[in-house]
Amino acid sequence: MATKIEIKKAAAKKEEKPAVVNGTFAFGKENYTFILAGVGVLVIGYLLMIGGGADSPNKFNPEIFSTQRVTIAPVTLLIGFGIVLYGIMRKPKEAE
Repeated sequence: MATKIEIKKAAAKKEEKPAVVNGTFAFGKENYTFILAGVGVLVIGYLLMIGGGADSPNKFNPEIFSTQRVTIAPVTLLIGFGIVLYGIMRKPKEAE
């Protein structure tokens, strides 16, 4: 009976794999490059959305609906998120 309990305790303990195995990281250099490039594109997209607000709450400013803020910035953000996702999902090349 004692051996069954020990086996159950050993089975309950799951071995977690560390992020670094044999001196290698989960992502390669290219992955980090894609992720950083995607973050840069995201920053550009958010900067394109800035502005267009009215000076006073009683006055309407139609600049908020400009093509830059309604079309270009969201497309830029989608491209940036796609680049980041590709950088995360891309399988790193094996070290030679």
